[in-house]
Formats: sequence, C-alpha cells, structure tokens
Amino acid sequence: MQPSSAAKKAFGIRLRDLRLDAELSGTALARLCGWNKSKISKLEYGTQSPTESDVRAWAAACDAEGQVPELIAMLREVEQMWLEYRRELRAGQKHIQLRSMTLYEQTKLLRAYEALFIPGFLQTYRYAVAQFKIHAHLHGLPLEDIEEAARNRLVRQRLLGTGTNSFSFVLEASTLYNNIGGAEVMSEQLDRLLEIAEMPYVFIGIIPLGHQRTLYPGEAFYLFDEQHVRQEFWTGLLRSSRPEDISYFVRAFTALRDQAVYGKAARGEIETAREHLRGT
Repeated sequence: MQPSSAAKKAFGIRLRDLRLDAELSGTALARLCGWNKSKISKLEYGTQSPTESDVRAWAAACDAEGQVPELIAMLREVEQMWLEYRRELRAGQKHIQLRSMTLYEQTKLLRAYEALFIPGFLQTYRYAVAQFKIHAHLHGLPLEDIEEAARNRLVRQRLLGTGTNSFSFVLEASTLYNNIGGAEVMSEQLDRLLEIAEMPYVFIGIIPLGHQRTLYPGEAFYLFDEQHVRQEFWTGLLRSSRPEDISYFVRAFTALRDQAVYGKAARGEIETAREHLRGT
C-alpha cells in the first residue's frame, strides 16, 4: 500500500469516529448531508477523497464544527503527502534538483538515512550522472539533461561545513558496495566521502554489514529539523509535517544512528568497501 493510501484510510477513520461519537448511522449521516449512503462508506474507507466542503458538511452533521480547522488542515496534509515521481519528473530531472534549495538553506539540522546509495549531498559529479542515468531508464526520461541535473544537485554541497547548517548522515554499508557507475566512479566517490567526513558540522555514520540490528534497514528518509520529513520510495516521495510523523522518524533515526560507527571505524568501512570493489 502506498503511504498516500494509508493516509487516506487514516483520515477516513477520523471521519468515522466523528460519526460514531455523534451516534449517527451511515444512513442517518448521508440523509443529513444530502448524500448517497455509499459516499459515507467510500469516505470512511479512504476509497474516495473528500472535498473541503464534504468535511465541513460532515462536521456540521456530527455537531463538531469546532474541529473543522483541524480537519481541513489534516485533509490538505494528506493531499500533499504523496509526490509521484512519474508526474514530478515530467519537468525533467535538471529542474527538480533546485526546487528544495530554500528548504535545505533554512534547515539548521538535516538528518538523512540512506540504505541503497550515497545521498545527493555527498555525491561526486560522476556518481550523480550515473545515478540519473539509472533514473532516466527506470522512468523513461530523456538523457539530454542528465549532466545539468548532476551539476544542479551538487549546488547544495556549498552548505556543507559552513556552520550555518549541520548535517548528520547515517548510511547502511550497502551504500558503499552498490556499484553505481563502475569501479573508477565508486573509488572517486569513496574518496569524496572521506573528504566530507572531515568537514566541521558534518557527521557520517556507517552501519556495518553483518552488524546485529536493533532496527532493521528501511527506505531512505530526510528530517529537516523537527519540522518536515521526506521518505523516498521507488515510485514517489512521502512528505509530512505532522508532529506524530516527525516524532516517529526522529526515534527511527536515533535508533539507526546508535548502530552506526564513526571516525576511524567508519573510514575502515569505506576502505574495506574499496578493496571489495577492486576485487570485483
């Protein structure tokens, strides 16, 4: 199930709870709102998205007008939660790389977890080009703007080590072994990791292969202070500013960070990965 579907179902449950608290049957609520009874079940099960007018009518019928502002805010959050890559990428990969620049600039502490590949903030130009080629083939995108997309991605790296922003990255060791672009590109990328790890205000932790887990690996996510979270999936991006979601991902990041090694041990993980790549 996509996160967007789960969010719609959760909102439907909230509407159902309002109806039950008002001691109304689905038939009675439909009559009060002037709707077909089937609409009630579709909204409660999340198979149909309500409009803001629907939410206001529902709350009024349940004598819960005081909850309308919160419900409308929740509805808008749900509608904006899921960003489908297929739709977003129509503008081309080179354009979307700069769209979040203001958010990155305003974030005092960025916490990022990656399990599959090196985060964009840490990528070399050639690694970024290789990754964008993979994206282009997967999503059926043109190859012409790949190099510009890579240059645009690297613009955000000017924030590293300045002290205006702080960064905490937790990488699964698998990110060091997934061969993106070939051995030469990967070796250059590992050098770049070592270089950035020495920068002030930047922390890079690596969870070693075979490490006993207290929290299993999962999809990549980025925490922007404690205001916003983004989690990446193959088909799209989950975005949320809900406090309960932020709290959940903060706990997850803390558990993952506690499994990571830093400093000399992290450098050892990088060099071990380099030796593995040389032997393949």
